[in-house]
Amino acid sequence: MSKLSLIIKREYLAKVKNKSFVIMTFLSPILMVSMVALVVYLAMLNGSDKKVVTVLNESNFFTNDFSTIPTASVVQFYNLTLEEAKDSTQRLDYYGLIHIPSGNSMEEVAKQTYFFSKESPSDGFLDDLEDVFQNRLKQKRLESLGVTEQEYGDVNKNFSINTSTFFGKENLKGLNEMNAIVGGGFGYLIMMFIIIYGSFVMRSVIEEKTSRVIEVIISSVKPFQLMMGKIIGTSLAGVTQFVIWIVSASILFTIVFLVFDLDFSAIQNSGNLPQTQAMKMASSGMNNSMQQYADMFLQIPWLTLLSCFLIYFILGYLIYSSIYAAIGAAVDNETDTQQFMLPVISPLMLAIYVGFISVFSNPHGPVAVGFSLFPLTSPIVMLMRLSSGVGEGGVPVWQLVLSIFLLIVTFLAIVWLAAKIYRIGILMYGKKPSYKDLYRWLRY
Repeated sequence: MSKLSLIIKREYLAKVKNKSFVIMTFLSPILMVSMVALVVYLAMLNGSDKKVVTVLNESNFFTNDFSTIPTASVVQFYNLTLEEAKDSTQRLDYYGLIHIPSGNSMEEVAKQTYFFSKESPSDGFLDDLEDVFQNRLKQKRLESLGVTEQEYGDVNKNFSINTSTFFGKENLKGLNEMNAIVGGGFGYLIMMFIIIYGSFVMRSVIEEKTSRVIEVIISSVKPFQLMMGKIIGTSLAGVTQFVIWIVSASILFTIVFLVFDLDFSAIQNSGNLPQTQAMKMASSGMNNSMQQYADMFLQIPWLTLLSCFLIYFILGYLIYSSIYAAIGAAVDNETDTQQFMLPVISPLMLAIYVGFISVFSNPHGPVAVGFSLFPLTSPIVMLMRLSSGVGEGGVPVWQLVLSIFLLIVTFLAIVWLAAKIYRIGILMYGKKPSYKDLYRWLRY
């Protein structure tokens, strides 16, 4: 056991004292905060710049309707031909021209209306423009049936059904999506950590193997101890770096957003970006709904989520880093590892994509449950589900316990198999291994 602790200490100190490690530890939060602050600033700048459109209305309809477009400012043209209006719009460098020809009916006029622009307009702007025509046409059609403008307003009111659990907890539309995004963020961190620091373990093994240092070390310790020492030492260095990133990034975010008075909501409001159902609800102008979503966000079981994040991170990292260590021991250079990387990374990528698809639509469906129990994908998919809590309305306790149990069993099995490859491959030189060779080494 003392030898294992010495290897862990050696690997840990070798990583944290490395110049590139130190530089990236303190430089990465600065770069990340700067990038996010720049995106928010540009979104604020973009959101404050409304599109200017001109309107040439030759009809008696749609007289003052375009002032309701939230993403545009309107300039009215009078007594101009269509060609003159086009030339003026282009010369003034406005976004586009809405031409409404004369006609006997609103339906006829709407069908012949065109929007002219230098480039293809954004979908969001077109949606807003079409809504203007759609609402007026609806109103006109109902008026022809004897419905007044006030009655039309009453008929056109949106309706949202109240939802609640059997135990009185209020549900909101888009809650599954919000929980999946929060949990997916934690799952994505695990995936990136596994890929980055698993590669560190693999490179460390390859370097010592090619420099023949491993032959000296292996004479004093068992291959299993050496492999576990590298895995644990590198993971501790990674945890150290991760904690520094979180703390420093949080401090920097607070300072930057307070000093420069940046509005994070500008990202959602600018550019007519695609929105989830929850975002659309929040941006519809209903302050009460926005407050409800904020309350639900704060009610996410953060303590449970962070605790499970630590458990799944440790177990998931140990499983994949064992595989990375075995691959590093089997090859002579990093180029030869490429043939083995796809099967390793595929479950992680599959977990991200399938997890988002399944958890968004049905977090308790068979696909989401299956991937949250399968050990190679559970560290990511289970975290997406855990943001809704454990127990009633969330992940059943038995599923959480079974998932962790399967991870532990899988870790022990993979470490045992990886150690067999590591034991033989660490002293093999000059031969590019194949899957057949790895299988043969497992049988020794």
